[in-house]
Amino acid sequence: MNKKESKTRLAVKVFLCLIYVVIFFILTTTSFRMYRNSRKIINWKNVNSTDQYAYLEISQMSEAFINIKGTNKQIHFVMEKEKDGTWHTYLLAIDKKDYNIYKPLIDYTYERTDKKPNKIIVNGYPKKITKEIKKLAIKNIVNFVPIENEVKLDDKNFEKYMTDTYLDTTIERVFNTNIIIIILLLLSVVILVLTVFTLLDKDKIVDEVDSLIEKEKAEEEEEVEEEKDDDIEIL
Repeated sequence: MNKKESKTRLAVKVFLCLIYVVIFFILTTTSFRMYRNSRKIINWKNVNSTDQYAYLEISQMSEAFINIKGTNKQIHFVMEKEKDGTWHTYLLAIDKKDYNIYKPLIDYTYERTDKKPNKIIVNGYPKKITKEIKKLAIKNIVNFVPIENEVKLDDKNFEKYMTDTYLDTTIERVFNTNIIIIILLLLSVVILVLTVFTLLDKDKIVDEVDSLIEKEKAEEEEEVEEEKDDDIEIL
């Protein structure tokens, strides 16, 4: 019997191809989800690691109260307003050359203008607040937060209201190579190649399975013949 005409062989090929397709789908879907998550920008309030790229939507912003020595970085207080009307105060680091981008928001915050600017969405990485930054933030918060919303900050309650990090917008985003994604994609290619080989009758697995089935079939036929010989009565 020709291998290509074997119904058994065709069934094995279809079964293997289905398995390959399922595995290929799982590998590619997992790779895509991991890639998408690696490119995701996290809401600032959900950040739990300094290597997470985050965004913050700010409605008010103070003048700079810290200029970090040796850099063009300056730190401001900013406020974010949630949909339920809740206000949160955070620290934001910007490059001095970008000051004019934020100036309309700063001027409106200090009532230098009646023109309300649009909210600004900023992106960056979390940076740990040093003791010096914390000390100056505690000292200067009264110049930013309205009296009716003022909370007396100290070393004990600082992290409760301000968190232990500030958002640094001066750091360019870094995309790290994800080894797991690369491995999953390579496995997907291997599975795709196996599928093609199977369809073109180049797959050794199909050959082995087909040979085993043919061997078992031959053995069964031989046993049947032997049983027939045993039933013959010699006169």
